[in-house]
Amino acid sequence: MQKLVINGFSEFQQYIGKELGVSDFLKVTQQQINQFADATLDHQWIHTDPVRAANGPFKSTIAHGYLVLSLVPYLWEQIADIRNFKMLVNYGIEKMKFNQPVLVDHEVRLRVMLKSLVDLRGITKAEMDITMEIKDNKKPAFTATIVFLYHFNN
Repeated sequence: MQKLVINGFSEFQQYIGKELGVSDFLKVTQQQINQFADATLDHQWIHTDPVRAANGPFKSTIAHGYLVLSLVPYLWEQIADIRNFKMLVNYGIEKMKFNQPVLVDHEVRLRVMLKSLVDLRGITKAEMDITMEIKDNKKPAFTATIVFLYHFNN
């Protein structure tokens, strides 16, 4: 997959209302789930106990919703190569909705559409509608609008 290359605000503007791309699929492993549980102190059995989870509602462990959300920056970098900026700030997440759990060893990918782009006196506010798709599943893991602030070089 070829990354979309964007060299500044004016190039970015051309993509308003358009899909920016789709990442590769990434497998969510039990090791990742366990490490996320350790980092966040969330060791609920539905995430970390495969034996108990086998008899639970999903018949396996599931990834933490926030683990799947935390994959967005990694997957976003597969889609776009934004250049000529000093700094990127995660500004917010709007209309976040978890739709479907991600079972252990399932694969997810990110689909991104540029909703809006605003120049705030030299800082670019980019709102992107994102969908975290689950391989072979019609229902996505989540949908949201993420907001990044790009501080482009002059």
